[in-house]
Amino acid sequence: MNDSLDRPEAVREDARLDLDKLTGWLAAHALPGAIEVLQFPRGYSNLTYLLRVSAEGAAPREIVLRRPPLGVKIASAHDMGREHRILSGLASVWDKVPRTIGYEPDESVLGAPFYVMERAHGVIFRAKQPKGIALSSLDGRALSETLIDTLAEIHGIDVQAAGLADLGKPAGYNARQVKGWTERYEKAKTDEIADVDAIARWLAEHTPPESGVALIHNDFKYDNVVYAPDLSRIVAVLDWEMSTLGDPLMDLGTTLSYWVEASDPPLFTAMRFGPTDAPRSLRRMEVVERWQTKTGRPVTSLVFYFAFALFKLAVVAQQLYQRYARGLTKEPRYAFMIEGVKGLTRTAVRAVETDRIDVLTP
Repeated sequence: MNDSLDRPEAVREDARLDLDKLTGWLAAHALPGAIEVLQFPRGYSNLTYLLRVSAEGAAPREIVLRRPPLGVKIASAHDMGREHRILSGLASVWDKVPRTIGYEPDESVLGAPFYVMERAHGVIFRAKQPKGIALSSLDGRALSETLIDTLAEIHGIDVQAAGLADLGKPAGYNARQVKGWTERYEKAKTDEIADVDAIARWLAEHTPPESGVALIHNDFKYDNVVYAPDLSRIVAVLDWEMSTLGDPLMDLGTTLSYWVEASDPPLFTAMRFGPTDAPRSLRRMEVVERWQTKTGRPVTSLVFYFAFALFKLAVVAQQLYQRYARGLTKEPRYAFMIEGVKGLTRTAVRAVETDRIDVLTP
């Protein structure tokens, strides 16, 4: 199954690194040698590189470097020091994160803070199936159960033992999230969309108190986990830049918002982030039941958490579309994001109207 392993590509011209400075930094962190740099091309957020370090007389060592997007000032979603701290703390209590090697806050090295970690080898499922794997050949039941069991594990991590008890402010988390994401939308707004206004108003009026407190990943889906090459287990969970302490049902809602079923509207099929529609895969309500059983936590106000997660995705799509509309990017995939905003919020409104998350078509 080697062809299915996650593969980097040549570094984009606008994302090149200063090799001389990087070589010196690595040597100072006990990684001397010549380096080859490649880039993992997926995603909309932080830049991720593969470094192959070749010291004389030794086999090349593969490590991963993460840095913020070009031209973005440091914010919580791009705080490399915070993400490095989270990974380092988790590695002390949990075996499903890559081991960190070092963190550099000085922007003079590569133009932004960055950190380096071990590479997790395995299979990452994305919108398209990895090369060599057919959707019909997958055991969706085993894959999806493993995924949700891992999410439940995250929500059971002892944050005190991991040194992460001060990572966030869980009290009032839900209300702050609704307010904050609504404000983000207003700043990125380009079109009048009635469903956006309706769902934002409903969320503000129906925000439940926190169901509990746990470490939450905040973007948990197939393309942020690494399966072992034989798909028998998950070896690493990636992309912790948005993690915090908060309501674990927010995390569950986020995962459900990415969960595409065969009967879902075409918009959802186009937005799939992994094989959630593989044969025998858990359906959304089965995901809820599995998570509830594994965590022992009750699931309440499910439609709120699902609708809010859809709203968050809509806001992100709006932010990307605004960049395109203003001429800040020419990426053609951003031109269609406004349709995603409309479809996601229409689906959120339907979930509220029907009080269900399992039937998204009219």
